[in-house]
Amino acid sequence: MTESYVCIDLETTGLNPRRDKIIEIGAVKVENNRIVEKWETFINPNRRLEERISALTGICDEQLSKAPVIEEALPKLLALTENNILLGHRVLFDYSFIKKAAVDGKLSFERNGIDTLKIARKYLINLESRSLGYLCSYYNISHNAHRALGDAEATVELYQRLAEEFYEQEKAEGNRSLFVPKALTYHVKRDTPITVSQKEQLYKLRDRHKLIIDYDIERLSRSEASRRIDLLLAEFGR
Repeated sequence: MTESYVCIDLETTGLNPRRDKIIEIGAVKVENNRIVEKWETFINPNRRLEERISALTGICDEQLSKAPVIEEALPKLLALTENNILLGHRVLFDYSFIKKAAVDGKLSFERNGIDTLKIARKYLINLESRSLGYLCSYYNISHNAHRALGDAEATVELYQRLAEEFYEQEKAEGNRSLFVPKALTYHVKRDTPITVSQKEQLYKLRDRHKLIIDYDIERLSRSEASRRIDLLLAEFGR
């Protein structure tokens, strides 16, 4: 059984790593089944949060406004997870957001992972739900829900409980065992920076219509800038 790994969890602005952004990272490093390090940070997503995300997580724009951007926080996360197995509840979701950020930063992020959700779906089929919150309630695991570090800490304990209960059964599966780390795969293209012409158009639209823009134009990607321009033109015209 894998006894050394890094459990990661993210809070994000939405579910699509190509369009949405990380707003909080939580990581718990485990060696020989003992927690040896914890790390958490807010991430400035360069956009205002939707009310539903703030309501779900309790995170507000004021907390994120002075937080590091992902380019500043990513090296710490990559170093923490280097040569380590990733653990997560639906781990590919978190991996996909980090992989997207790494690719945009021209960095490599290839890892193997273990997914507690897959284990729960196989062995706890009679439960009403296999969500992290429901499983924590089922196993009486303390859980600070929808906060990155709280979810990561709970997932570590959940993994250990699942291993105690089901690892011996899974050993018969050999390399197919859900407790054996598998390569995580997510294919994504790098976003290119905003173009000069896009910057000029956004600044002109801002000034012409006397708009208060709550994002940094200079930090937009080309695709983000294109969406912003389309939205402004649709609402205000040229």
